[in-house]
Amino acid sequence: LAPHSSQVEDVYSLVHQTMTQPHVKDYVPFSWTTMVHVKSEHFKALSHYFAAIALCDCPVASESELPEQEKAFLQFHVTMPEGPSLRVLLQDPEERRKLGKAHLKKAIMKHEEAMRIHGLCKILRKMDILQEVLSFAHKRSLSKYSEIDHEEDFFETGDAPDIHPKTHQKPEIKPPNFSQVKVTDLFHRLGPLSVFSAKNKWYPARRVHLMRGENGFGFTLRGDSPVLIAGVIPGGCAAAAGLKEGDYIVSVNGQDCRWAKHAEVVQLLKSSGADGVDVAVITLHGSEAPRAVDKKAAGMSSGMLKSNKENSRKSLMNSKSPSTLLVWSKKSKRSKKSTYSGVPFTAVGDNEAMY
Repeated sequence: LAPHSSQVEDVYSLVHQTMTQPHVKDYVPFSWTTMVHVKSEHFKALSHYFAAIALCDCPVASESELPEQEKAFLQFHVTMPEGPSLRVLLQDPEERRKLGKAHLKKAIMKHEEAMRIHGLCKILRKMDILQEVLSFAHKRSLSKYSEIDHEEDFFETGDAPDIHPKTHQKPEIKPPNFSQVKVTDLFHRLGPLSVFSAKNKWYPARRVHLMRGENGFGFTLRGDSPVLIAGVIPGGCAAAAGLKEGDYIVSVNGQDCRWAKHAEVVQLLKSSGADGVDVAVITLHGSEAPRAVDKKAAGMSSGMLKSNKENSRKSLMNSKSPSTLLVWSKKSKRSKKSTYSGVPFTAVGDNEAMY
């Protein structure tokens, strides 16, 4: 376990050195770099802890086992520890305890360094599991140190050499399976990407206060997520409040409506009392141009109505408005009770409703 831990520490140290290079550190979050540094110190502490356990808890080798242990011990440390010869070290329990105590001292120092670095990062301090792992490993090394420490120890604990990194395991790069991880879309709060994306530019949201008139608010709605104001009746309540054709409703009475369905927005509007309703809308850049085309088309159509009243009904049913915001259908039906007289014909389509 000690060489394995040292190998992991060696890899994390290399990653940390790469992260702190001048051309890399500006693109890596501080919390990531700190996490790698914490893990580097943590696994170095574990390598010394497991080395101390091997020296203090394993039984003394017999004469037949001694050659094999000598060979393994020569490959265990980066440099040979100071003190007695290798054979004396392996056969004398007291010498093994002294070296084990030196390893534990170094392990405790590295544990404390990992906890200190962890405490410097505000984001890492919120990770309770990481804090528990570091604290548990630190307490375990302290407990083992207290167990092997004797009151009559008057010798000065030496500096234990590092453990030689070695492992039979080969690192394998595996891409994460994002389908198994539940995450929140970073752009969800912006709204549907069909409108709230980098390819579109919009003015800041503006708030208008609407009071219901005799014929309602005086506009037509269309679509879902977000709901579009497809038409505004001239002289109506909506027009007086400043609503424009092509505006998107983003909130009603402070409730976010960017992801709301058509029926949900209608219900919020209908539930408004005598004090009216506060509506927040946004206008896309360039959405004024299509409305100008619509007005021109409406003027041409009105001329056609004056010149030929009989053909106006057929042309009204068969024509398609060039507006990008409105859609017409030949099967459009009108309610006899609806007050559409005086409303431009481009204002209401079969998939729209007046409120």
